[in-house]
Amino acid sequence: MTRKLLGLMAAALLAPMPAFAMEVIHGEILQGWVLPDGNRMAAIRMTVKPGWKTYWRAPGDMGIPPSFDWSGSRNLSAVAVEWPAPTVFRETNLTTIGYKDQVVLPLRITVPEKGAPVTMNTTIDLGVCSDICVPASLELSGVINTTTTRADPAIAASLAQRPYSAKEARVSDVTCTIGRTGEDLTLDAAITVPPSGGQELVVIETGNPDLWVSEADTTRKGNTLHARVDVGHVSGGPVALNRSHIRMTVLGSNQAVDIVGCNAG
Repeated sequence: MTRKLLGLMAAALLAPMPAFAMEVIHGEILQGWVLPDGNRMAAIRMTVKPGWKTYWRAPGDMGIPPSFDWSGSRNLSAVAVEWPAPTVFRETNLTTIGYKDQVVLPLRITVPEKGAPVTMNTTIDLGVCSDICVPASLELSGVINTTTTRADPAIAASLAQRPYSAKEARVSDVTCTIGRTGEDLTLDAAITVPPSGGQELVVIETGNPDLWVSEADTTRKGNTLHARVDVGHVSGGPVALNRSHIRMTVLGSNQAVDIVGCNAG
């Protein structure tokens, strides 16, 4: 808990440096293609300067996860970000999760008026880090009006880098044992899955933005991966967990695995 909260507080207290951040990270919209159901696959490509990185949706000990504001867009009712598997950056007493150099974030766009162009206006608040960490904001706009149904190679390559599903990775059992320490909870997950390679890390998300989750203490015994986290409310209130909403991502050197939901332990 302490490390997680201190990391988030440190990130939040950093003074914005928009001019400097613009020199560090660049974003652009990729047109993509029309899906068989008439909706669209597009993407945002973000490029950071050498030596810098930006963050995944769960950034680790210290980092600012990207947040997207699509207001001002037209012919767009919903956007799902298809996250490619991130990299785990391990430093002394600090683990962060994200991307370096360049990342393409595929966007599955729900279009109310099929066949019509999509006017996309988005603000992305995120963080970039090197020796220092800087909050940044990207404002991107463009009209997506392609009529092609052929997949864009850059977006298709990023989609191929998504974590495997539990079925694809041959996950045979997932249990979550929930305990209590004062107002906070502990969650112990046991995942029966073949090794993902190297020093594995399990990232646990609750699906509730009002809850914080500590970095997982991850260990493996044979074919079972164990992960333990503390879970608390950001305002110190009571904590409740829904096992069907718990999302666990196994990050290894050879592959990543995305698991949604767990059974009672």
